[in-house]
Amino acid sequence: MPARVIGLAAAAGSLGLLLGAFAFQHIGGLAPCPICLWQRWPHAAAILLGALLLIWPARIVYALGALTAATTGALGIYHTGIERKWWAGPTSCTGSGDTLSGLSGTDLLSMDSATPLVMCDQISWEMLGLSMPSWNAVASFVFMALWLVALRRA
Repeated sequence: MPARVIGLAAAAGSLGLLLGAFAFQHIGGLAPCPICLWQRWPHAAAILLGALLLIWPARIVYALGALTAATTGALGIYHTGIERKWWAGPTSCTGSGDTLSGLSGTDLLSMDSATPLVMCDQISWEMLGLSMPSWNAVASFVFMALWLVALRRA
């Protein structure tokens, strides 16, 4: 299989994960936490790299694709560790910090808040014992392997 096809498959996988994340958010009503949002950016970059492959199938594109997949996979592991209480997460989105600082009593009682407070250390969905960040890590490392195979064949 040509390197370009393998790289495009990896980019398509990132597109699928990103569309799935948006579906969970906008159709399923599961608002993302800040670390969930961090995990989306490397997928967006991988999609752009896939588009770049259509006009410029250079080795650097495959290497950058592997780097984006490794980045979001590492963020998925980091987030999983926070959810499983293996290590502490950012105090801004876990139960360990002062997440309500700066809010007045009126802010706390307001029902007009457009942005829900989503905690990074709470598992909002899981399947087969793995949460969304865990599944992101698994899939992302598969995509990283695809990018690396493409790089080797290029």
